[in-house]
Amino acid sequence: MIREHDQVVLTTDVAQERLVAGDVGTVVHIHKDGEAYEVEFMTLNGKTVAVTTLLASQVRPIEPHEIAHARALIEA
Repeated sequence: MIREHDQVVLTTDVAQERLVAGDVGTVVHIHKDGEAYEVEFMTLNGKTVAVTTLLASQVRPIEPHEIAHARALIEA
């Protein structure tokens, strides 16, 4: 179960927000009992890149055995 303030992993690219599968964001709101989530994505220095609504199928919980990976943000 994904809750507010949980970190989640994006499972699909969201090109209009410059996000790619594997990006990690924080849930800031839950819509309709988990049908969708408002997720904030930030750079490692704390700048918000996007706050976007995603379907439950577009995110998954992080797993305890996973490690974060950094990538450069592609400028639009």
